[in-house]
Amino acid sequence: MSEIGAKLLIDSQIEETATNVNLQGDALEMKKRSVVISGHRTSVSLENAFWYAFKEIATRNEQTVNQLISEIDDGRTGNLSSAIRVYVLLDTQRRWR
Repeated sequence: MSEIGAKLLIDSQIEETATNVNLQGDALEMKKRSVVISGHRTSVSLENAFWYAFKEIATRNEQTVNQLISEIDDGRTGNLSSAIRVYVLLDTQRRWR
């Protein structure tokens, strides 16, 4: 895929995220979501905007949400929800440079 094609695909994914957030409620609405890390059920509290962006990153990486969360969990030093937010932020910064 060309660089322009890849950028258009990413732009359409971002637009889809915005649509998903609008359809699912306020972007700032906090929801607790169940996840599985290394076979153990737990939950993370994330705003809708971060959750949908995180799901798109997992899809783009050809991973499940739980696989990506497990990777983040292995490298984190603090709160899991905060680590996910930082991961989304850093991914966005990397893609737009």
